[in-house]
Amino acid sequence: MQAIGLCRFSYPALGGFQVEHATIDERIAYLYAEHRMEERFQLMETVALPCLREQTDQNFELIIVIGDSLPKLHHDRLHDLTADMPQVRIVSEPPRPQREVMKELLNAARKDPSEPCLQFRHDDDDAISVDFIERLRQTVRDCPGLIRDNRTVAVDFNRGYVAELGAQGILATETVRSLYVASLGMYVAGRCHLTIMNFAHERIGRFMPVVSLSDAPMWVRTHNGYNDSRQKKVKPVPVEPLTEAQKAEFAARFAVREERVKQVFSER
Repeated sequence: MQAIGLCRFSYPALGGFQVEHATIDERIAYLYAEHRMEERFQLMETVALPCLREQTDQNFELIIVIGDSLPKLHHDRLHDLTADMPQVRIVSEPPRPQREVMKELLNAARKDPSEPCLQFRHDDDDAISVDFIERLRQTVRDCPGLIRDNRTVAVDFNRGYVAELGAQGILATETVRSLYVASLGMYVAGRCHLTIMNFAHERIGRFMPVVSLSDAPMWVRTHNGYNDSRQKKVKPVPVEPLTEAQKAEFAARFAVREERVKQVFSER
């Protein structure tokens, strides 16, 4: 079954952001600001991409959506970071309504729309467990009744870590949170044109069955300087330095390695 992922990398969509701007030019200036772009690349390099490189099931695709106005130096840097990943396809789009363009890209990526597929979103500052694709496939196989009776079914791995990364290393806390973007997948039946981008992730359970699994940490959600959902007043999440056991777990489960984090964030 084809597995398709979607990652927006500083794409200046019309809508789709909680941080509002009066014009698209203001949004582009905000997204491409030097300090913000440097942090996005640091997180992409140390968090978002390593876990994909080490997936136990490599049979997936990832569409990375960028703006057609992304400066060449950032465009080239992103291509360099993903050059060793045959699953990655970078797509450049002009500013358009966010859900419209993302739905189009996901449906266009389906090799045979008459066959079912799996879909997932992947934020550029989050990590998923290295067995996410494998477990997503297995969970769908384990639910033949739901698959038979529904056009769409969501699979939510709801245990993970909230983390802060920097030159000092990794600070984190384990938590259970339903319907985050990270490690949320969706089965889509053949001849169904719905996509995971048709739905707000936290409300997806209103529209389809959700299979929730909390047996193991399956994601790392980073809190950083430019989380779109945390630019307004929000309650802080207390985090602590990783224990030695957690450092090993982050490396094994998410391919997030503290020494590499320290190195990359110290180079700013």
